[in-house]
Amino acid sequence: MSVPPPDPPPEQPGPPGPYPESPQELYLDPEVLAQELAQELLGDPLDEIDGADASSVDVAAECDLGLSLLQGPHEQRMQGLRIFCEHRDPRAVPLLLPLLSASCPILRMSAVYALGRNPSPQAVAPLLSLLGGDDNGYVRKAVAWSLGNYPDAPVLNPLIRALQVDIAAVRLWAASSLADAGGTGPAKADPAAAQLLLSLRIDSEPAVRSNSAWGLGRLYPDLVEPRQRDVVESLLHAMLHDAESGVRDEARLALEQLEQPEVLERLQTLVDEGLLA
Repeated sequence: MSVPPPDPPPEQPGPPGPYPESPQELYLDPEVLAQELAQELLGDPLDEIDGADASSVDVAAECDLGLSLLQGPHEQRMQGLRIFCEHRDPRAVPLLLPLLSASCPILRMSAVYALGRNPSPQAVAPLLSLLGGDDNGYVRKAVAWSLGNYPDAPVLNPLIRALQVDIAAVRLWAASSLADAGGTGPAKADPAAAQLLLSLRIDSEPAVRSNSAWGLGRLYPDLVEPRQRDVVESLLHAMLHDAESGVRDEARLALEQLEQPEVLERLQTLVDEGLLA
């Protein structure tokens, strides 16, 4: 999965106070939990996933340790979850699935990321349930990311729904994952592109618009006319008129990466006319 731009902090009420001494207090205070989740190493999958370069022997030993840790108390489970956010091992799946219903949102979020790293058909239904019903935005954000690794599962419509109605951080990852979920052929690419086109035009969060532009560039080869033409025109409009420079830059990059001669010619004309640097 390609790496989209970093996301803004999820929409959470008010700045949290200092951390309590007791983990039990942490779980009972949603504002403190929000800060803890934001600062957890597992809080962004990009911080951990694909970050290690170890030998196969070392990985096997670490996975063996991780399996043992997942069966221990809370702190050991957290260590085990970190391992399976870095490494794939099908033996972990039966131990990860029960954690999706843990009362602690940190455990749920971490298990979601680990199941994004270790996709399993058994995880699809509980992940979709969390995306639609979990009351913690960090957990839903994790699900929106993880579902990008389930492109053959029925995740398209739930991701479209999340991109329409959820908080900014969830919408951002839903936009990214739609590029993966829709990239399996025209039947899925077209509805995914339709929602990304809408989000590129109307979403209030620049990072979501930026990821929508990125996703449209990814989906372009799987689209047919006239949708390809819609994508080009919408990216050109965003490149020239979006209020945020990051969105304009992402739209231009997406257009350049299409490697379509007529699109590159239009870009060069805009440069010649002084409308682009």
